[in-house]
Amino acid sequence: MSKSSSVDQNPPDDLRSPLIPSAAATATADGYSKQKKVTMDQMLEKYCGDFGWWQFSHFVLTSFAWALEGIHTMIMIFADREPAWRCSTNRLCDSTAKSVCDLEPGSWEWTGGAASSTVSEFGLICGQKYKVGLVQSLFFAACMIGAGVFGHLSDSKLGRKGSLTIVCIMNAIFGCLTAISSDYWTYTLFRILSGFSTGGTGLCAFVLATEPVGQSWRGVAGMSTFYFFSIGIAALSAIAYFFQTWRSLYIASSIPSVIFVILLLPFIHESPRWCLVRGKVDEAMKIMHKIAKSNGKHLPDDVVLALDSEVNDDVPDSQSVSKEALNGSLLDVLRLPLTRFRLFLAVVINFLCSVVYYGLTLNAVNLGTNLYLNVALNAVAEMPAYLLTALVLDKFGRKPLAIGTMWFSGIFCLAGSLAKGDGTWKLVRMVCGVLGIFGMAGTYNLLFVYSMELFPTVVRNAALGCATQASQMGAILAPFVVVLGGGIPFAVFAFCGIAGGILVIYLPETLNRPLYDTMAGMEEAEAKKPSILS
Repeated sequence: MSKSSSVDQNPPDDLRSPLIPSAAATATADGYSKQKKVTMDQMLEKYCGDFGWWQFSHFVLTSFAWALEGIHTMIMIFADREPAWRCSTNRLCDSTAKSVCDLEPGSWEWTGGAASSTVSEFGLICGQKYKVGLVQSLFFAACMIGAGVFGHLSDSKLGRKGSLTIVCIMNAIFGCLTAISSDYWTYTLFRILSGFSTGGTGLCAFVLATEPVGQSWRGVAGMSTFYFFSIGIAALSAIAYFFQTWRSLYIASSIPSVIFVILLLPFIHESPRWCLVRGKVDEAMKIMHKIAKSNGKHLPDDVVLALDSEVNDDVPDSQSVSKEALNGSLLDVLRLPLTRFRLFLAVVINFLCSVVYYGLTLNAVNLGTNLYLNVALNAVAEMPAYLLTALVLDKFGRKPLAIGTMWFSGIFCLAGSLAKGDGTWKLVRMVCGVLGIFGMAGTYNLLFVYSMELFPTVVRNAALGCATQASQMGAILAPFVVVLGGGIPFAVFAFCGIAGGILVIYLPETLNRPLYDTMAGMEEAEAKKPSILS
């Protein structure tokens, strides 16, 4: 055999290699190293669609959890109300008395019976009336703790969907257990447990609903979540109208949580952003392919998700997810001066906003109108604020809108504090209260979007959990401000609104800026700016 034939049988390596490498040859063990790396926002914008049918349906299904939070939070208005009373049959009493505390025991009775509310059944009147405020404050305190706990869990091992599933199941269980409370302190215990789970419901639902939405639609989508909260409150009014006793009300109000877990949760996906930062690139890519297909888009096979800090790296994505991405926590937020300053401002601003929002809401119950209709109208009245802020959010930006709505509310609260006297001045105070809550409802909604955009994915829920905890602290304080009476509550609300607007000035604008994945990615991008106040 000649030498040439020997060469033909054993060609050199370069001759055996194909001119066009196969996909298997170009990929490493994870299959992604030679593919085009893009961030989540880039993939949504270029290939999957910012807000198509997939995001819309996912957003609606997830946001129904907000309605559950509205129900479990505001049920106290009906369950802990003081029912009407009347003189007992064949007994004389002063029917014009302002309080049953002025009447002789046994000379009066509850109109709807002792089972109509916790106040009538547990005797929370006269010297025991403080217990009504106590159980409500403890509920909000538990909400504050739950927001922090589930904010951390949803950022770590449980994920957004896992945390949402657990809190909804807990809401249903503790709601039913509350209905069988044998005494006041048992009732208080179950309300505390309900508050713990309720505190994480809206938080997990908000992040899960908005993270798959593209940058251009994220603000509007985030602002729209509060419609569901108001819908929940309006629905609660209808439920309470048909279930007049407090025990039946708690059972009936727990049924929506059961329906949500069984019928809606199976159709909700985990957040692809959470999958990405946890190193589950394959799982994140599967979700992105579903988004593209549902939206009528095409996601090329040579495009892969990467963290914003790794887009320009040559390191394989699934092997290079940093320790920070896997273990991001509130300590990481506090460790970095940039995020520490943002967290401090977010906490204080959310606290001030909540004092005004819940304080004005509690003042509205004293209008003396039909309770069921009044609560429903209050819920509906907040919707125009959500609509207007959503319409102008991407036009004026988060920062100017937050300042404007807080000052709008603060100015009318200030006017309400100066409107003293009866007659026409009562109407003036009522109008000031309505306009004050109109402005602060828009702020309350906006702050969720704003706070979410201030922090990277790896610590977003932990940071948002802190802001939510601050809101719950404001909710705890609000009832104590209201009982001061006179013009003092309006004066306090005015201070909170105006001071909150001033603090917003020191936050950066986040309009048309990406959602960063890691602390390093955000720090690198922000370092290029002249000031964090921009």
